Amino acid sequence: MTNPLRPFRIEEPMIRGAVAVEETGRGLLPHRLPPWARRQIPDRFMVQTSAESAGVRLALRTAADVIELDVQARRIAADAEAPMPPSAYELTEAGRLVATASAPVGSRYVFTFERPEGRIEPGPDATVRFTGLAAGAERDLELWLPYHDAVELLELRADAPVAAAPEPAALRWVHHGSSISHGYRAATTTGTWPAVAALRAGAHLTNLAFSGNAMLDPFTARTIRDTPADLITLKTGVNIVCGDAMRLRAFRPAVDGFLDTIREGHPDTPIVVVSPIWCAPIEASAGPTAQDPDRDEEWTVAAGTEADVLAGKLSLQVVRAELAAIVDRRQDDDHRLHHLDGLSLYGERDAAAMPLPDNLHPGPDVQRLIGERFADRVLSQFTPG
Repeated sequence: MTNPLRPFRIEEPMIRGAVAVEETGRGLLPHRLPPWARRQIPDRFMVQTSAESAGVRLALRTAADVIELDVQARRIAADAEAPMPPSAYELTEAGRLVATASAPVGSRYVFTFERPEGRIEPGPDATVRFTGLAAGAERDLELWLPYHDAVELLELRADAPVAAAPEPAALRWVHHGSSISHGYRAATTTGTWPAVAALRAGAHLTNLAFSGNAMLDPFTARTIRDTPADLITLKTGVNIVCGDAMRLRAFRPAVDGFLDTIREGHPDTPIVVVSPIWCAPIEASAGPTAQDPDRDEEWTVAAGTEADVLAGKLSLQVVRAELAAIVDRRQDDDHRLHHLDGLSLYGERDAAAMPLPDNLHPGPDVQRLIGERFADRVLSQFTPG
């Protein structure tokens, strides 16, 4: 005879990978930016992408065979009627995926770049249900939320007691990056490259990657400054080129300022600056990027030219050279600052074998490749033991 399900309080210590948790009156809403930083968000796209749950998870100790989680999830949609596939919620144990469950998305954040409304269309709550978890001895599980949804946690039920798992004696890794690090085009959250790397290396991930918004924003630097970390990695450059957001003159001091702010709170923490991976259209040409008007499917092209680069605009080649030079200069006084060429994670040869499906974002295969390489080439150097 199976045990009945009982409700258990969702407590803030269960939530990992968030920098703030809001009590909503109905439940708990994890955030990847603190309240003061959210008030400084400059556009409606980032309002949603920064609210999404990339790397956020519940750390649970339980002997339950069945776990249910009620959620209110919100995802970007082009309009109020467009169909949305269900979201995947995943359970891992000791770095290994042990169960997956799906649930419909409830609410919509109506937004396109052509019509940047940022309007919330409310929708129903949903229940995520995991069964067959082999009740018996207690085990420590992590329940990963979908990276592309903002998820309010409403109620937790199980057929055995559930408590917060103890904080692991693991490397506290804080990462900042673009949509590539956020996980855009990954199949599930544990397939995003930072999650792949963290699970492979046994690291405690806080993913502060914001799709379209790795722009060296001061509020992001201050958030990283104030977040506990044993290792900080900064993957920057591609959003700035894609948005044509800076010229070379502004980029150099912006990188220095970003690093200076982080060092205020982390004077001795290792920081690794990671340059962009290979992206053919903007390797030598300047941004901004645009969608190819001759294709029905998403396909990214450069709207700038190589001549624009000579006039001070940025390409990925320029960004990589500048980041390497900035780190080299700063290392005279900062021996815990490091540089990683993004082409070592995914380069031109990789692109020939595993092309980017939209000419900009990695598909699931490349997300996994980058994560495995990052774990082996970066995280392993800083992981105890």
